[in-house]
Amino acid sequence: AMDSGTENLDWTAAVLRRLIEFTQDGGVVNIVVNGVNVGAQSYWNAEATMLMHTRGILVMTSDGSMLLTGKRALDYSGAVSAEDNQGIGGYERIMGVNGQAQYWARDVWEACHILLRHYDHTYVAPGERFPRRASTSDPSTRDICAYLHGRGEGYSFERVGDIFSDERNPGRNRPFDIRKVMTAVVDQDATPLERWQDLREGETAVVWDAQLGGYPVALLGIESHPITRLGFVPTDGPDQWSSGTLFPLSSKKIARAINAASDNRPLVVLANLSGFDGSPESMRRLQLEYGAEIGRAVVNFRGPMVFCGICRYHGGAYVVFSRALNEGLEVAALEGSYASVIGGKPAAAVVFASEVDRRTRADNRLQDLEAEIAEADEARRGRLRTRWHEVYESIHSEKLGEVAEQFDTTHSVHRAQRVGSLQHIVEPAGLRPYLIPVSYTHLTLPTIQHWC
Repeated sequence: AMDSGTENLDWTAAVLRRLIEFTQDGGVVNIVVNGVNVGAQSYWNAEATMLMHTRGILVMTSDGSMLLTGKRALDYSGAVSAEDNQGIGGYERIMGVNGQAQYWARDVWEACHILLRHYDHTYVAPGERFPRRASTSDPSTRDICAYLHGRGEGYSFERVGDIFSDERNPGRNRPFDIRKVMTAVVDQDATPLERWQDLREGETAVVWDAQLGGYPVALLGIESHPITRLGFVPTDGPDQWSSGTLFPLSSKKIARAINAASDNRPLVVLANLSGFDGSPESMRRLQLEYGAEIGRAVVNFRGPMVFCGICRYHGGAYVVFSRALNEGLEVAALEGSYASVIGGKPAAAVVFASEVDRRTRADNRLQDLEAEIAEADEARRGRLRTRWHEVYESIHSEKLGEVAEQFDTTHSVHRAQRVGSLQHIVEPAGLRPYLIPVSYTHLTLPTIQHWC
């Protein structure tokens, strides 16, 4: 308006302040974007739903866009724009890909339906501690091992139980689909709601709002098969998103999911997690910062929290989900899993490299060949030296596997339990019966009173 100006900006800032203070106090704002949001409104959306501490969701419809400056104004000022406002701030190319919009809906009706499903998982009635339990016909004692897994790109198991079989998956190293495991665990008569499903470069983290025994929980999984990267791949980064690994944006997704569940509903983590990616690309793209955010989220989490290693968990993954961070964290692992500072293969290749070399050189096959070289004439000695290098490589590979297996055997989940790093070792068939009661009933009375 011609008769107002800077006071509009003050009023805008006042709204911004109220949103910040409200969400930092634990308040929740949920937003549906069904049209063009420009300038201050887009920033209000960000303050309400996009920061690390916020718990509200942002749903965008196909007609929605969030802009700082509209296309016509950008074009007039000579700035860079796109073919339309959707190209600048729509879900498909911008807001879904960068994770600032958490859900996509075809229209406002579907957006409201998503919002109501979100309330099913998160709404806490006044005077109550958690969202109410829903009815379910899925038995709490159901064995997840019988659930079908199937084939996919890079993996093949007939049933979920095969993943945890020493015969079909020795060393728990073969890739699998974490969503199949998560689906096997949750109630079969309640469809999960997946948050940040389209976040580009965060594909190795899976965030569900789901039900266990009728109880609403936040369920996190780590994708356990390689995923093809989309778009440009930097030369100093991985060619694909590797199995069981957290990259910068998947770390950010996990941290935000933990924050969103805190003081609202239990958190369950099903982890096949080898650690954080340490490539130059990931380090450049804030891996340390977002990994640290997971640790902060676990320390600050209020409510029941269960971390269950289902195959392997190593390194930094071990640290950010350690019981030392939060006394309310219950740590368990499936029988036959591995838990250590580093996996057996990298440990043998790097930490115990001299031991592998010593065992290789002490092998009788190599020593016999060295004796033969010492006695051979000059003409034959050259051929024998070539043969020595070939035999050395073969034996070295064999000894590498030996040391790796010895390391993994030593660092079993049973050792982790003996030293207090985890509390329970669970048979795969008993995973669902274990998770359902422990998610809500393992708390001591003083802890519950503290959270309330």
